Amino acid sequence: MEDLTASQNVIRKFEALHRTTPRIFRGPGRVNLIGEHTDYNDGFVLPFAIDRECIVAVARRDDSLINVFALDPDESAVIDLAAAPIKKRGHWVDYVEGTARSLMDKCEIGGADIVFSSDVPIGAGLSSSAAIEIAIGFALISIYGVDIELKELAFAAQRAEHEFVGVCSGIMDQFASAFGKKGNAMLLDCRSLAIEYIPVETGTSVIAVCDTKVKHELASTEYNIRRQECEKGVEILRSKLEGVRALRDVDSETFSRFEGILPEPIRSRCKHVISENGRTLAAAECLKQNDLKKAGELMYESHRSLRDDYQVSCPELDKLVDAAAKVNGVYGARMTGGGFGGCTVTLLERGSVDDFRKTVSRQYKSRFDVEPDIYLFQAADGASEFTRA
Repeated sequence: MEDLTASQNVIRKFEALHRTTPRIFRGPGRVNLIGEHTDYNDGFVLPFAIDRECIVAVARRDDSLINVFALDPDESAVIDLAAAPIKKRGHWVDYVEGTARSLMDKCEIGGADIVFSSDVPIGAGLSSSAAIEIAIGFALISIYGVDIELKELAFAAQRAEHEFVGVCSGIMDQFASAFGKKGNAMLLDCRSLAIEYIPVETGTSVIAVCDTKVKHELASTEYNIRRQECEKGVEILRSKLEGVRALRDVDSETFSRFEGILPEPIRSRCKHVISENGRTLAAAECLKQNDLKKAGELMYESHRSLRDDYQVSCPELDKLVDAAAKVNGVYGARMTGGGFGGCTVTLLERGSVDDFRKTVSRQYKSRFDVEPDIYLFQAADGASEFTRA
């Protein structure tokens, strides 16, 4: 029997509301070690699912209604799947309705009673939204006995982001939440969807995540703008290079020959994505060979590229990376997630954790008068159902 401690409040609330015993499902958040803003360019990413998750209690209904209660904001909503959809409310209900309706186009599901809660920090770049989408989607296909591949669930969750939330995200977040493997990161080819699992828990090193506790308002708007800039770059490069479907199809050497035809800031955006693909593949090889020093150098390079070429960093993220670089035993650090706030990810020696916490917290508080949240996440399995005796 699995430990149900984290889900007891969800179970109690569900049973109080519906007087029946639910089934329990989970979907984790994720951290991306390297490979930022490459997923929607058909590139490579290196995320892992984290041991923070969305927990869903659910039971099937005989009608088209989804009665959903979000435990953390203490709010409820009713979604009628037989009625016209409502999109882009700017509310957590968008994730639920978007996922359910996207699944309806792939398989036969109906109404459900749902209670959920999540301990994935919101707005921190740890894919709290994907955790909700994958957990609820996995729950719905399970209670209706639908036999679809996990990748189809991930695509439905991505569609929810695009059409109901309004963020044109790539596939990384949903794939990490669905396909995570304990103790491993996943090198994901976002074109072929091939996954290679790479161990990340060596015993001598750890991965720390530092939350800036800020989320600048321009994040979602700028995210969509970056995607449009990359698409424009592809259009221009295609006029000179045959077979270019995405920035994934251009290597750094070829780009250096043709970057002059691109206006700014499109040139800089393309430069980041193309160089980031190379860094991600190189970092995966370094981790397989336990070359943490080189992997850390690639993380620093990634952050500089995100800061200077893609321009999605912010002073808070830069400060956390700079503070980490001053600690003995730190191999590398970079922003992770969409940017403009959220988190950094740091690869460091296990014995340096205390010094890292003290140094980074002190320097960040001195600059911004805020204590950053610092987590040591473990790589976790993807979406699953809790089994109960």
